Amino acid sequence: QVQLVESGGGLVQPGGSLRLSCAASRSSFSIYTMGWYRQAPGKQRDFVANINSGGSTNYRDSVKGRFTISRDNAKNTVYLQMNSLKPEDTAVYYCNLYDISTRMDYWGKGTLVTVSS
Repeated sequence: QVQLVESGGGLVQPGGSLRLSCAASRSSFSIYTMGWYRQAPGKQRDFVANINSGGSTNYRDSVKGRFTISRDNAKNTVYLQMNSLKPEDTAVYYCNLYDISTRMDYWGKGTLVTVSS
């Protein structure tokens, strides 16, 4: 069983920054693709960013240049550094682990990010 625990959400003013963290209980953490998704009120869950075992990253267009995903395999943790935050970034942010061998997705419970003045 995989447990993913997010932290770091909160209220921030437009233009501010937050860093989200996701700690994974899974062994061999380094081999998995890790990602961040978000779900705004009344909307579907959308991809934000991911990072594979080799460190290659992908981002949704609206966050490119503002968000940075990274991982620390020694700590079984993935991060999302969010800068220049906008009100439209307001959402619950979910951590994701994708196991390609079983084609299973695992999700954390989410952390709320609110961007408002």
